[in-house]
Amino acid sequence: MSIWFTADTHFGHSNIIKFCNRPFSSAKEMDECIIKNWNDRIKSSDTVYILGDFAMKLSIYIIRKILSSLKGQKYFILGDHDKQIWKCNDLLEEITPMKKINIDNTTITLCHYCLRVWPKSHYNAYMLYGHSHGRLKPIGKSYDVGVDNNDFSPVSYDEIKTIMDNSPNNFNYIGDRK
Repeated sequence: MSIWFTADTHFGHSNIIKFCNRPFSSAKEMDECIIKNWNDRIKSSDTVYILGDFAMKLSIYIIRKILSSLKGQKYFILGDHDKQIWKCNDLLEEITPMKKINIDNTTITLCHYCLRVWPKSHYNAYMLYGHSHGRLKPIGKSYDVGVDNNDFSPVSYDEIKTIMDNSPNNFNYIGDRK
């Protein structure tokens, strides 16, 4: 079982192609690419954290159909375009505005929006976010897991760990205390 993170898929949102200069000719082409990339990487037993802005201007029927087609056990962190996601709670393990998890003794804060400080940031905890579509430079141990920043694919925890191992300390890191 692997753990994955993604954000800002914007399924059905044709204007996001123009706004973010996505390399697609239509929302249909974009949606098909993101679904294929997701299902090529993720197994049914994997855990996936979706950090908001899943779909835009789609009927709940289509949103449910897309969610059902995506592999993995899905945990949802709300973004600003997720007004209808509550109608899909039976397809999701959890829906929350923010979440703190621990993997390999590392605290990871998950939020659609990037935070300047987060739980245990002073101990180099991680902060994963979306919303900025790859336009906000990370600080310290933070990273944009949105599809625009990651080849329109989810990012694995192992990939995140490598990124963070090569990132500077958080600006408020207090170092090891004895």
